[in-house]
Amino acid sequence: MKFNSLIPELSVTDINKSKEFYLSLGFQIKYERVEDKFCFLELENNQIMIEQINDNWNTGTLEYPFGRGINISMSVSNVNELYQKIINKNIKPFKELETHSYRVDDINYEDIEFLIQDPDGYLLRFNN
Repeated sequence: MKFNSLIPELSVTDINKSKEFYLSLGFQIKYERVEDKFCFLELENNQIMIEQINDNWNTGTLEYPFGRGINISMSVSNVNELYQKIINKNIKPFKELETHSYRVDDINYEDIEFLIQDPDGYLLRFNN
C-alpha cells in the first residue's frame, strides 16, 4: 500500500457513524483496527484516518463542530457527480457547488468545489 505524505487523522465521537458517512461518499476501507476503533479510508488519491476519541491525541476539550479553522481539501475526478451523490443522500452542503478562481503566482485557476461537514463537524472540501 502506498501512503500519502500527509494524511489527516480525525478524532470522531462514533467510529461506526463516521465510517458509514465516509463509505456513503465513496471512500473505501483500506484497513482498520476494530479493537482500537480506528479506520484508514481512501477515495481516489485522498487518504484519511478516523479514530474514536480516546484521549491519546487531544490537546484540549473537543466540542462540536470539531476542526474549527481548517477544511480538508480533496480533489476528485468528477466533483459534479460526487455533489449529486451527496444531494441524493440528503447531505446538506456547507457550501454549495460553485466555481471559484484562485491565483497562483500570475496564473488564475478555476476550481469547481463544494464543502460538507462530517458527523463531527469537520469541513470537507471536494474539488476538481
